[in-house]
Amino acid sequence: MLLENKNAVIYGAAGAAGGAVARAFAREGARVFLTGRDPGALDALAKEITAAGGTADTAVVDALDEEAVEAHFDAAGRIDISFNAIGIPQQGLQGIPLAELPVASFLRPVTTYAQAHFVTARAAARRMAAQGSGVILMHTAEPGRVGIPMLGGMGPAWAALEALNRELSVEYARHGVRSVCLRTTGMVETSTIDVVFGLHADALGITKEQFTTVVAETTHRKRATTLAEFAETAAFVASDRAAAMTGTVANLTGGVIVD
Repeated sequence: MLLENKNAVIYGAAGAAGGAVARAFAREGARVFLTGRDPGALDALAKEITAAGGTADTAVVDALDEEAVEAHFDAAGRIDISFNAIGIPQQGLQGIPLAELPVASFLRPVTTYAQAHFVTARAAARRMAAQGSGVILMHTAEPGRVGIPMLGGMGPAWAALEALNRELSVEYARHGVRSVCLRTTGMVETSTIDVVFGLHADALGITKEQFTTVVAETTHRKRATTLAEFAETAAFVASDRAAAMTGTVANLTGGVIVD
């Protein structure tokens, strides 16, 4: 198994992306520490993982709260992998032209994602550097690299995470700590993308199904990244088989971006 004897903490584990990665990590042998703000959803995921033969612990942790993140790290013990998959509601943030977008709506994703990822990555980097190994993973989307209309602050937020990823690597890779972003298209299986595509479709005066088709046509494969593809790549990148990957992006956009 790729992650046997590894311990992984997942922030936002109750969401679709966090849950998919948690399941993949557990299947590959990792003990997963599931965190988020919904104890019921975390417990349900933990039961699913343990029923499948995995090992999972849960804790209510707000990734924006540095004291809570630090305390959870201390309680969990050694952590080999840190993956931040937090999300925020997108209503009022997307589907609005920049000239009509309130300042607070533009800043919310920029400040929220930057703060949460810095807090969790800093806590991980401190401890992983001391132990001489570890992997910090982030999830971004193609608007962090390419211009897409009516995304508000989401594009700048993802671009900031990819810049943070590079900074973490240049400072900590020498201490055995890798940092990698997983960049996908919008994953249509998730409830977040269902909402987002609806917002953009309404703004354009078309149906959500039509908008989904338009987005799919921008990829070489004519379809979006799937949750399974995302989770399996995350497990590989987190494993020792990807030891040469750091300060970079695992490009899962299906050709929307060609590096």
